[in-house]
Amino acid sequence: MFSWKPALVVAVIIAAVIFVLPTVHMRLTANSQPTLWPKKKINLGLDLQGGMHLVLEVETEKAVESTIERLVQELRSQLRTDRIAYADLKQVDGSRIAAQLQGQENIDKFEALLDKEFQDLRIASRKVADDTLDIVLDLPDEEAARIRKMATEQALETIRNRIDQFGVSEPDIRIQGEKRILIQLPGVKDTQRAKDLIGRTALLEFKLVDDAHSVEEAVQGRVFPGSQLLYEISENRETRRTTKVPFLVQKRAALTGAYLTDAAVQIDSQYNEPYVSITFDKKGARLFERVTAENVNKRLAIVLDNNVYSAPVIQEKIAGGQARITGSFTAEEARDLAIVLRAGALPAPVTVIEERTVGPSLGTDSIQKGLVSMIVGLIVVGIFMAVYYRLSGIVANFALLLNILLIAGGLAAFQATLTLPGIAGIILTIGMAVDANVLIFERIREEITIGKTHRAAVDAGFERATLTILDANVTTLIAALVLFQFGTGPVKGFAVTLSLGVIASLFTALILTRLIFDYFLLTRKVKTLSI
Repeated sequence: MFSWKPALVVAVIIAAVIFVLPTVHMRLTANSQPTLWPKKKINLGLDLQGGMHLVLEVETEKAVESTIERLVQELRSQLRTDRIAYADLKQVDGSRIAAQLQGQENIDKFEALLDKEFQDLRIASRKVADDTLDIVLDLPDEEAARIRKMATEQALETIRNRIDQFGVSEPDIRIQGEKRILIQLPGVKDTQRAKDLIGRTALLEFKLVDDAHSVEEAVQGRVFPGSQLLYEISENRETRRTTKVPFLVQKRAALTGAYLTDAAVQIDSQYNEPYVSITFDKKGARLFERVTAENVNKRLAIVLDNNVYSAPVIQEKIAGGQARITGSFTAEEARDLAIVLRAGALPAPVTVIEERTVGPSLGTDSIQKGLVSMIVGLIVVGIFMAVYYRLSGIVANFALLLNILLIAGGLAAFQATLTLPGIAGIILTIGMAVDANVLIFERIREEITIGKTHRAAVDAGFERATLTILDANVTTLIAALVLFQFGTGPVKGFAVTLSLGVIASLFTALILTRLIFDYFLLTRKVKTLSI
């Protein structure tokens, strides 16, 4: 007669072995990838395999200043559309807008425009004298605080997207305080590349080159209003010499990277060099087509973080919403550029305020000491169970070994990260795992003492201890899940192994151990129990 319990036990053990094998195989064969089974392995945390620890600070005030700069451009454009003359309109102190208008008609139209289109702006000061209005506008405190908060949250998501595409397993990325972001990248060895990838603002802009004014005068400090001086910086890989080519471009961007939908590395068939191909969404494609159609035979500079990558001449209208960024890229540099463009620009610059690199030697020492602690715990618990409960204690020890195997298999299957507190959780589980068997064995002893047969004593022992075992373990599991949900870093690592350990101990105590007892009592017809 088919029984589901043996089939379930065999299936679970085989699955655990399959998921543990890649980790064992890679440790024994110098990290070569297995080919005959799944490639999932147990991920080691920063404290075990080494890696990179960063604390970044988001310059949230820059996000407020960028919002003010955008509002100045929108206000200037709206004034031009409504034919409202103004004497001055500029951004002052980073987060304020100063305007001056003359004539009562212009003043009335301007104030009506503010009430209709720019209700979010607050009037910081207003002065009218001789039909001249001097007004200073800024953002309300609540709106400025919201922009700062959104800048930090958006920076977190952007950095997370970049790191995910970079290929780091189980990174720990979270907000600390109001404007700081903690990043832990286990296993990262090229720390400078990771920092460059994370910290790059990646603000992509397309700006028309200002050929009407002198670049030489701009280099000497005489920059025409409405233009800005930028440089194309390139490095000769053989001589390591850096060259800077100046470009005078229009300050206002004709198009930005906000409309990007994709960025990919391609190889130029003519020069066999990598470049980054970018694709715009429908709105961006229309804007790009209009810009190129209106500026044929002019140069369009592709600017990333105020560095000119190239400034090709527009030969004809470009439809389809595709462009390319060329430069003296290596394949790795082109890939990183594509990653940051796909992930989007940071809403504000970030600065590194704390950086630590954890070496793998510390992790190796921690793993060795953790394994020694676990083995010592296993031996001590195993000796006690074997001496006190005799052959039944050996059955419990066998279940305990399988319990550890199931925890390891669960860590690999769910791609969880094993940390130093996680090892502590496994060691704690070793002590907790035999608790259920102790309850069952003591109950069986009581039933035998009052005169029941061994078969009846085993049935009664498991049935009456099950509710107690479930109650104790489920409450522990709830506590572990709460730790996992609300804890961070090391606390989560402890909660993961504790949760897996509780589930595994329930399985081994209530199903596996019972199956072994049934085998000896029913199949082997054992008359007495060694307990």
